[in-house]
Amino acid sequence: MPDRIRCTCRRCTANGLIGPAILITLGVLFLLDQWHGGGFGFGRSWPVILLVIGLVKLAAATASDAGHNTVLPPGSQPPGQS
Repeated sequence: MPDRIRCTCRRCTANGLIGPAILITLGVLFLLDQWHGGGFGFGRSWPVILLVIGLVKLAAATASDAGHNTVLPPGSQPPGQS
C-alpha cells in the first residue's frame, strides 16, 4: 500500500470534520433528551444531524483548496508541465 500524503488544505480539513461533528451532535441530542425527559425526543430532533452534515459540506465547498495535495500515478506529470 503506498504511503498516503495527508492533505492540509482547508477543503480537505473541513471534509475531515464530518465524523467528529456528527458524533458531537449525537451526543448533544442524547444529552438534551436526558435533561428534558420525553419532551425533547431524539425521534423528533434527527433533522439536526442533517443540518450539521449540510453545514460541514457547505463549509468544505466554500473553503479554499490552495495547497491541495494530489497523488499522481507513477510516471505522470502535473497539468501544465511538459
